[in-house]
Amino acid sequence: MMTAEVSKPAPGGGKVHLTHGHLMALLRDMLRVRRFEDRCAELYTQEKIRGFLHLYNGEEAVTVGVCAALEPRDAVVATYREHAQALVRGTSMRAVMAEMFGKASGCSGGRGGSMHLFDREHRLYGGNAIVGGGLPVAVGLALADAMRGRDAVTACFFGDGAAAEGEFHESLNLAALWRLPVLFLCENNLYAMGTALRFSHASPDLAARAHSYGLPAESVDGMDVVAVEAAARRAVTAIRAGAGPYFLECRTYRFRAHSMFDAQLYREKAEVEEWTHRDPLPRLIDWMRTAGHLHDDDLKALEDAVATELEDAVAFAEAAEWEPVETLTRFVTSAEDRP
Repeated sequence: MMTAEVSKPAPGGGKVHLTHGHLMALLRDMLRVRRFEDRCAELYTQEKIRGFLHLYNGEEAVTVGVCAALEPRDAVVATYREHAQALVRGTSMRAVMAEMFGKASGCSGGRGGSMHLFDREHRLYGGNAIVGGGLPVAVGLALADAMRGRDAVTACFFGDGAAAEGEFHESLNLAALWRLPVLFLCENNLYAMGTALRFSHASPDLAARAHSYGLPAESVDGMDVVAVEAAARRAVTAIRAGAGPYFLECRTYRFRAHSMFDAQLYREKAEVEEWTHRDPLPRLIDWMRTAGHLHDDDLKALEDAVATELEDAVAFAEAAEWEPVETLTRFVTSAEDRP
């Protein structure tokens, strides 16, 4: 069952209006992400997508809920598990899929692949392959916006593993010191690659670390899209009011292995099974049906629309051109090129 109180005005001024249209938009975005990830897994086994591939299944409620609270003027910094952020922020599925294929018409010109999606138009400042590497980038973006007088928030997604990195502490410290408009979003899926949180952190209370730097911080059920949106709206409202940075821990779980190369020997099947019962997609669908916001025809129409968009994206990526060999050294410098 979804969190009941989130339909009321949220503390700090954030509100979630659970209209039929809004709920359908949340469901549509979650379906787009889930079906995209599933198709990417298939394409990877067919060797049409190569390199590293980290999928987002199970965590859809985090990105969809947070991005529902953001405006187009806001910036997003993500990790290497960032397909969801790109799709929900507005990057076309064609451009994302073409990038997965390594084609020149991809959103990063085919040079980034799965781990390095980038879209300047939608202020998506990349996935980042370095654990914790996006945190100082987010601080820099927020500082730039603040110096320019822009009413913009930078949302920085990172995993629980990043909280053990030096960049985490440096970034939270500077953001708090300079009262920068950063929303720090910890996607706590309990594992940093194959290492459980309890084995890598002496204190697993990540929100307490943010408190130590003077940031308001809270934890939320990351498997409940409406609860995530409500918390994100509270945070964004406070940040826009000049309160400085905010820390939000979304407790979630990835249903697939860390990457397609991962044998997943570090998790018990019973644990995975337990979390799949909290799958955010059927959870939202069941709640919407119970509340009278979703009927079978509505769901079928959404699924059909997503399937059509996905097939179009795959066909586009298949037919897209590779970067010409003659330009492969563009943007590459050597010692001889330097003055």
